[in-house]
Amino acid sequence: MHGNAVNLPLVRRLEAVSFRAWPASSIIYDGSWQIRLTGSHPSKRINCVVPLDPSDYGNSDVRLEKARKRFEDFGRPLVVRETALMPPQLRAHLIDDGWTVFEEVNVMTTDLVSADLPEIMSYLPTHDIGRFVDASLKVGGEDQSLRSPIAEIVSSIKPTLGLFIKEEVEGEPQATVICVQDNDLAGILSLDVAPETRRQGAATQILTSALRWARISGAKTAWLQVVTTNAPAIALYEKFGFSTAYTYRYWQKDTA
Repeated sequence: MHGNAVNLPLVRRLEAVSFRAWPASSIIYDGSWQIRLTGSHPSKRINCVVPLDPSDYGNSDVRLEKARKRFEDFGRPLVVRETALMPPQLRAHLIDDGWTVFEEVNVMTTDLVSADLPEIMSYLPTHDIGRFVDASLKVGGEDQSLRSPIAEIVSSIKPTLGLFIKEEVEGEPQATVICVQDNDLAGILSLDVAPETRRQGAATQILTSALRWARISGAKTAWLQVVTTNAPAIALYEKFGFSTAYTYRYWQKDTA
């Protein structure tokens, strides 16, 4: 992950588009550390400290303590998100201070220009955020209390948005996905398939439609994020030509 193989300009670019694709409600900077907090939703991507400059590691202990207090005000545990842009000295500090990695995520990309996608789109994007959020909560078996926070996040996404719902019967969604088209990059987010329709091609169908829409809209590369332990999802994405551009990790301090 930290070898010469990592393309740092690409990491910077994908980090920037991913921040725009799933925006935190509060973003402040401590030097080049981005502190992302969202009071209404617990998603780690919008509640973490992201160091963005490999040379910015001075006063790490003081800065982490300051961040911890800020997270506490939001009722959140302090989480640090490590990409190839994080200073190695900061990683060493976390290890010495009893922090551990609790999740690893692959950022995968594919070339849309040469992708073999069918001419027809089975599903067209909806612009009805409320309907999409309802479908996505239903498919994911999520608590209805997340309806308004998720609607708020989706509403605040600035780039062009495609919200896809696969349903044969109205009100019975089988799969949902968000596609965020940001210039020549398209992000695939929150791909969910209802448990009873898994392994029946729903994910393939809805992902095909989203990628086809993104390509028609002018995207040349698609990107997505997937937890490294999610083998079925990774296998699906690899079928579409996705491969890992880089991996990031979440750190938390052991409180035991």
